[in-house]
Amino acid sequence: MKSFAFAVGVLAMPAILHAQAPAGLAEQADTALEADRMAWDFVEGITTEVGPRMPGTEAEARGRKWAMAWLEANGFANVANEPYMMQTWLRREEEAEIVSPFPQPMAITALGNSASTGPEGITAQVVGLPSYAALQALPDGALEGKIAFITHDMRVTQDGSGYSFAGPARWTGPAVAASKGAIATVIRSIGTDNHRTPHTGGTNFPEGTRPIPAGALSNPDADNLERMLERAEQVRMKLVLTPQVVGETESGNVVAEITGRDVSLPPVLLACHLDSWDLGTGAIDDGAGCGIIAAAAKNVAATGQPLRTIRLLFAGAEEVGVFGGAAYARAHGDEPVAVAIESDFGADRIWRIDTNFAESNEGLHNRLAEAVARFGVAPSTAVATGGADIGIARDQGTAIIDLQQDGTRYFDLHHTPDDTLDKVDPAQLRQNVAVWTQVVGILANEAGSIKPAE
Repeated sequence: MKSFAFAVGVLAMPAILHAQAPAGLAEQADTALEADRMAWDFVEGITTEVGPRMPGTEAEARGRKWAMAWLEANGFANVANEPYMMQTWLRREEEAEIVSPFPQPMAITALGNSASTGPEGITAQVVGLPSYAALQALPDGALEGKIAFITHDMRVTQDGSGYSFAGPARWTGPAVAASKGAIATVIRSIGTDNHRTPHTGGTNFPEGTRPIPAGALSNPDADNLERMLERAEQVRMKLVLTPQVVGETESGNVVAEITGRDVSLPPVLLACHLDSWDLGTGAIDDGAGCGIIAAAAKNVAATGQPLRTIRLLFAGAEEVGVFGGAAYARAHGDEPVAVAIESDFGADRIWRIDTNFAESNEGLHNRLAEAVARFGVAPSTAVATGGADIGIARDQGTAIIDLQQDGTRYFDLHHTPDDTLDKVDPAQLRQNVAVWTQVVGILANEAGSIKPAE
């Protein structure tokens, strides 16, 4: 009986959508589910013709140029590059090996903002720490002259919440270890795979903390090092990491629009980030996200000129400090945004919709939830907080929507050499485009206030 009621609701839904959304929007979204090629065209093209897009590099600049040409070829208006300067860090040589008592190499990658060991490297005793909390609890000087090894592991979750638990080991672990006297830090990769592919990502040293070399071991190598520490009184590692800070270089944001009928109304802001780490080709993080938002915007335009302008933000330099999102907020902070959404969690299916106006604008919240239910997207009362690059919406206190993607396998690939095109599932990518098309089409034609209550 429960299944029958659900089926009746789904069958009745198209009539509701036609009454509450532009004519043809539901059909356009349904077509995207089965046949959209635009998002795939973007992610296939940029990963093939540009590849990795490390922030502040010539490759990132080529990515912006490529994206602008693609957007113009696909009929977007007001395509522009908005440059800014940033401090740029580049990866160089990276090696790790256990020198005693069980000599063997280990797979490692440097963390963004890591200091250099110098070409000769450093060799020191490894001190194993089972958690970030254990590191924090050490007295000052406890790691003097040693290499700290933080080894708590990340667990698989659909919503990616395991990242919040494991992430501090990378985000600030090396800085804490430096404050305890460590000469270097290695961490278990912040990821859920068991491949010998270490996960990079940024770390930060606050003012007054001396940066030290910092790297991430692959999960199998972290397992191996744990076993060594259980068997031996002392384990010594040689570490060679020679990254370089090259000073200020140019990064930038790419922006484009579908112009609305009433340009006096605040626009709908759709965001992704165009840069990527240098180990893979930036397919799931975040080439797919840029393809998804662009395809959705074009699908909405295909149903007729929307009431509100739809603005795309392909942010730069997100991976190394959200420089693009910050630059966009500085440049456009006095321009009101009606609602903002970001796609930056891979390309697997959307399973839940969150807003920050479920109570203050219940009617719109419910319309959006009803509109995407047929794509297997569940309603939610969780409060949307938005992606990294839409800080402008948080600053303005405006409406935010999170279209939650399935993160079950995202952290198998995140920041690794395995972030490549073959990991993008075309069917799940199309489901993203369909959901985004439906949501953006409603928002871009919403005449009333979208902003949540003060």
